[in-house]
Amino acid sequence: MLSKLLRRIHLYTGFFLAPWVLMYAVSTVAMNHRAWLSGETNEGPRWEQRAERSFDGVLGEGTAGEQARVILAFLDLDGAHNARWNPDKTALVIQRQQLRDPLRITFTPSDGKVLIEGQPARTSALLERMHRRRGYAQDYAADDVWAFIVDAFIIAMLFWVVSGFILWWQMKATRRWGLAFALGGLAVFIGYAITL
Repeated sequence: MLSKLLRRIHLYTGFFLAPWVLMYAVSTVAMNHRAWLSGETNEGPRWEQRAERSFDGVLGEGTAGEQARVILAFLDLDGAHNARWNPDKTALVIQRQQLRDPLRITFTPSDGKVLIEGQPARTSALLERMHRRRGYAQDYAADDVWAFIVDAFIIAMLFWVVSGFILWWQMKATRRWGLAFALGGLAVFIGYAITL
């Protein structure tokens, strides 16, 4: 009875994991073969100007992140972001992390200009952003939900591995081949880890 229950849970967990495993697999192909798929190198994304606005508000004395929120609110683009001042403090650069259309927003206080740039739409770049997306560090519900789903995926994947080993051990006919594949996978993993 317990074995049957474990098999069912293992099966349905596999169905739950399928879209996530597929997304991580395809996005890894996109990252591993970027030049072949899109013709781009690892030099970084290209940015294209989308708009330019004038800002005459007050940023205040807070952190770069707090000041970025003022700019983002002015642009009606509040959401997950990273922000930093360039080394000579002449420009505040904000990376607005949107899954489909990330933006780079540059504010120069000397002239009050806000430059908004975007990236050309590419499926491979979207897949990479999905793969690297993480939450809990931002104060936005959508990021927390994504992070929670990724945590659920991790727990389900760990259960899937453990239950797979238990099910393998219960089938005596597959023990020898299962052990060979498990040791082979471990050997490849250790060999790769040593060469890093």
